Amino acid sequence: MKGNWKFLFMSIIGLFIIGLSYGQANDDQAAIDEQVTNLEQNVEPSKQVMSELEQEETVEDVITAEPIGEHSKEAVEEEGHNSHGHEGMNTLDLIALLVLLAALFTFINIHYIKLPGTIGLMLQALFLSLAIVGAGFIFPSIREGAENIMRNVDFTEVLLNIMLSFLLYAGALHVDIDKLKEESASVVVLAIFGTLMSTFLIATAIYYFLGLFELGFEIEYIHCLLLGALISPTDPIAVLAILKTTNISKNLQIKIEGESLFNDGIGVVVFITILAIASGGSSHGGGEEVTAGSVAFLFGKEVFGGLLLGGVFGAFGYWLLVVIDNAHEELEVLTTLALVLVGTQIAVHLHISAPLAMVVMGLIVGRGNSTAGQLDENGVEIEGIAGEYVMKFWHLVDEAMNAILFILIGLEMLIIIEESTGAFLQIGVISIFIILAGRFLGVAIPVTILDFFKRSATGTIPILTWGGLRGGISIALALSLSNADLGGEVDGKQIKYLIVTITYCVVVFSILVQGMTIEKLVKKYL
Repeated sequence: MKGNWKFLFMSIIGLFIIGLSYGQANDDQAAIDEQVTNLEQNVEPSKQVMSELEQEETVEDVITAEPIGEHSKEAVEEEGHNSHGHEGMNTLDLIALLVLLAALFTFINIHYIKLPGTIGLMLQALFLSLAIVGAGFIFPSIREGAENIMRNVDFTEVLLNIMLSFLLYAGALHVDIDKLKEESASVVVLAIFGTLMSTFLIATAIYYFLGLFELGFEIEYIHCLLLGALISPTDPIAVLAILKTTNISKNLQIKIEGESLFNDGIGVVVFITILAIASGGSSHGGGEEVTAGSVAFLFGKEVFGGLLLGGVFGAFGYWLLVVIDNAHEELEVLTTLALVLVGTQIAVHLHISAPLAMVVMGLIVGRGNSTAGQLDENGVEIEGIAGEYVMKFWHLVDEAMNAILFILIGLEMLIIIEESTGAFLQIGVISIFIILAGRFLGVAIPVTILDFFKRSATGTIPILTWGGLRGGISIALALSLSNADLGGEVDGKQIKYLIVTITYCVVVFSILVQGMTIEKLVKKYL
């Protein structure tokens, strides 16, 4: 125990020094910039107070002095460059810091806090953010350094274009596709119609709710639709991590897994479609007139293109793994890794849904492992198309990226506090309950209709409603909004951070409050 506390103490001291050093580096860089400005001003002579004779006499001196000034400027900049490197942290620095935090917070959570992984990590990141804000009153350089680090992290790029494909593929690998077929009607209705219904219900309620406030800028209905679209998708990683500790029925578990995996992709497509309308043109190319036909084409291209690409890559990956036949597990790892990376990049270049493609590919490849570990008729253990080593690799990728993601969500509070106002936070807190009501109706109406054809398990509606945790994808979509899309530089920025603040409040509440109580709700209906 004594050794553990020593490890924690030294790690925290190390983080403190990093923040202090980084903040001091920025202070020094600001001082260097100020010296450069002064040199530039001193080099130029005051021509307004010179007579024509004085100007003629000093022309030669000025010409001679100018290079000296330039040399001094370059010398100061070179000194700053040599002393502190380039401004900000490079990619390797950021990765090292995030992995350090992930390892440290996971250690603390496993040995002391003992909460579900996603909840424990995010809770610690939130406390770290608050501690940095508090320390900033005494040591401003710490807060400035931490904020600069977070501003260097392009959350949208990191999650949507890098992490999301890995997380969705890894999650889909472990879903029983045969069971999913049994609940396919429920999954399709909830993922598509439930998400669309929730988007419009939440947008309408938020629009009229915001009309009660004097915000100083105009919120249009299309802005509320963007909020509804980005907040409607549930987070499959957070949901599945919580449900692992419960004895929920298999059919309900498949329904929750399927909905959360597919409505991530559907939610992104709906968001892109609405954004195209808001910006007055195609989200992938701008400038085109928006019509009902163009909107339908964009939506269909994203959805069906993603499903088709995922099917093709899934079948190809399945065939490759059968050919390899567990003879070279390292080759199987490289093959699955290449399929995810290449498939994602192709989807991005073709402007189709990469999340949907990765879900479908993961389901197809995972089907080859659905009977792994079972015994055949001769009593011999069945091997899946991917060896145990491959499945453990993707489990590790899932856990590691999941840890980093939820730490990033917690640390994003530093930027939210800086850019938001007290009124925004009040609106965000109240909006939690409006969005919960929208989620309830988006689940209750489809499930009630489906019950006429096939009876759902007891507690399906309350469990799906309360278990609909929001996560990083919602924050990433909110941060991806540009001021130009929302009405200009001034009002656009205000609208963006109002949407970001509401989204952040909902995500934090859903993970910490709903995530910590969903197990009790599930047990109530068992």
